[in-house]
Amino acid sequence: MVARVSRTLCLVVAISYAAACGGGDDDPGTTVGELPPILFVTQVPVGENNGVSAVFSNHVVGTDNAPRGGDLVIRYPDGSLRNLTREAGFGEAEEMQGRNAIAVREPCVHWDGDKALFAMVVGAVTERFDQRDDFRWQIYEVSGLAQGESAEIRRIEGQPRDFDNVSPAYGSDDAILFVSDRPRNGADHLYPQLDEYESQPTTTGVYRLDEASGDLELIEHAPSGVFSLTVDSFGRAIFTKWDHLQRDQQADSPARAEEYGPLTFDDESAGAASAPGGSELFPEPRDQDDPDFDPAISPHRFNQFFPWQMNQDGSEEETLNHVGRQEWGGTFSEGSFTADDNLSFEAPDVFRNTREQLMADGGVFHIRQDAGDPAWFLGTLADEFGTASGGTLIRFEGDPAINPEDMRIEAVTATRDDADVPGDTGYFRNPLRLSDGTLVAVHTAASGPLENSGSDRAPSYDYEYRLTVLAPDGDRFRAGAELTGGIARTVSWFTPDERATWSGNLWELDPVEVVARERPPLRTTPIPEVEMAVFDAAGVSPDDLSAWLRERELALVVSRNVTQRDRNDVQQPYNLAVPGGVESVATGGTVYEIDHIQFFQGDQVRAYDRFSGGRRVLARPMHGPDLVTDGPAGSVALGADGSMAAFVPARRAMSWQLLAPDGSPVVRERNWVSFRAGEIRVCAACHGINKRSQTGDPIPSNQPAALRALLDAWKTAN
Repeated sequence: MVARVSRTLCLVVAISYAAACGGGDDDPGTTVGELPPILFVTQVPVGENNGVSAVFSNHVVGTDNAPRGGDLVIRYPDGSLRNLTREAGFGEAEEMQGRNAIAVREPCVHWDGDKALFAMVVGAVTERFDQRDDFRWQIYEVSGLAQGESAEIRRIEGQPRDFDNVSPAYGSDDAILFVSDRPRNGADHLYPQLDEYESQPTTTGVYRLDEASGDLELIEHAPSGVFSLTVDSFGRAIFTKWDHLQRDQQADSPARAEEYGPLTFDDESAGAASAPGGSELFPEPRDQDDPDFDPAISPHRFNQFFPWQMNQDGSEEETLNHVGRQEWGGTFSEGSFTADDNLSFEAPDVFRNTREQLMADGGVFHIRQDAGDPAWFLGTLADEFGTASGGTLIRFEGDPAINPEDMRIEAVTATRDDADVPGDTGYFRNPLRLSDGTLVAVHTAASGPLENSGSDRAPSYDYEYRLTVLAPDGDRFRAGAELTGGIARTVSWFTPDERATWSGNLWELDPVEVVARERPPLRTTPIPEVEMAVFDAAGVSPDDLSAWLRERELALVVSRNVTQRDRNDVQQPYNLAVPGGVESVATGGTVYEIDHIQFFQGDQVRAYDRFSGGRRVLARPMHGPDLVTDGPAGSVALGADGSMAAFVPARRAMSWQLLAPDGSPVVRERNWVSFRAGEIRVCAACHGINKRSQTGDPIPSNQPAALRALLDAWKTAN
């Protein structure tokens, strides 16, 4: 989210912008002058185990996960602080945190700069061993932000009351987007959704609320959770998504199954039958302990936190600009077929324009658009454990017009190539470029893992996350002056097993600038001319088809030639041929025949004896009314030109694989993607081509025969 600022401010083309931001005795990193107003939250320090500042399961609302006692605070240009929640009558003034106690998180300022959304939980247990669990994160709006005004706070109407709602953002049309742990279909028996890693509670995706009409809809379904939602100046919803599409590690070997007691339900209904254990069809096994392990196929382990984007109605969900592991790193798997020398974890001549890359055991968090240059985004490159989502700061290109091969990642703070990180640098998070060019972030000088060196009753953390101006340090930035003198409190709460007391400075997190910004457009994605020509030839109105799909909670997905794959992707087979049809053969060696594409949907059907409730998503062949399939379950035949067209379930995580004529998998995709109801999504190739395919060809431009066949059949039936 971006302020319109003069291009004379610290604009950046390369990371050497540090020198342009001042230096010497007037360096804004070592002294704090007048800065624009900053809205932020304070938080009682908390540990990593599903804590409010952790990477995942940070929405859990218990007092041991989100200790009460923090507030929503604004810092004005003169350095004065104003406690907005306390002023509006929220929060406990006394040490003991009880029924009026609060915790707050993730403010987002309105386009007009005069109000803000934020998430807040109200209330806490009031006696030891109290197991009350009806507290929930809810979205609130605060107004009266200017000095001299009176703060007023109201709860947003129409949001799910019985679930945790976090990370709110204003849409371009003033709809409210937010992340929630409400089950995909609202069914209580599916709560909570369990992630694909350790089967811990997770958020389920992004919701859109029109408060005036009360319309609420899920617009993105994420099996393992999404985080740090924002809307950029281009009108895209931007967020970090946790991709962990792999087999259930709590159940994919006899020993693990005995320990966790997995149960697999026949379907998602409340009365569905279940049985112990249960096989998985997709993706391939994680390791050789899986009874399905095949030495001819490499084990598949997958874990990454990438920036994702979608339109504000939930359409066109994909990684930012469709950038992937081949360009930016992250999880690399070995070539899927062990005997195929063409396949590897990385192409020998990778076409990418960045030297910095994302990590496989973490990723990028706290993403915010750079107010100095909207083509760039700031984020925290952090491990998934141990640092309360702190790490080093990076910036990366994300203008919609930039090709993924050209998108750069650049270091903002020192890397291990520059310094002893984190020994000399500490940890950073929540980077924010202000409209005057100043770069601020949250920083702690601590360099070890976040640990409680005290006790449950008297916790002691060496992390002291504080708002800090960043100071130029060569071609990087370092921590400079702190923006407050420290906000100290003594608070007590029940964990609920112990009465705990914290006395000291609170953490200062989630800063946002209080400034008016130009309202971004509501993005729409037109159907490409190639596919429009097919609709015209078939005599089918895209609007009529879209309405039919929307009524049935379906989407249409189309690809022109799935035998063409991006030149950077060599983990999966790319010498592909449709029997009797098109082929794309780039090198010698094995050529794989494919004739169907099989779709999988994320069904919440896995539970465990060891856990008290909730279900994990498993991949199941797509199913349901109004789907047109043939061949193996959930599959459709490919056209002779390599094209594909299929009706698929909407508002549900989907993935897919290409099948050989005997039904065996050939190319397995690695991400979950969801579609808007009524959406018509076109992907020219699969894996999408950035510039050139493995055969050196550009993006396919053929009119997809499979689309024409599907439209003809639909027109006849309807």
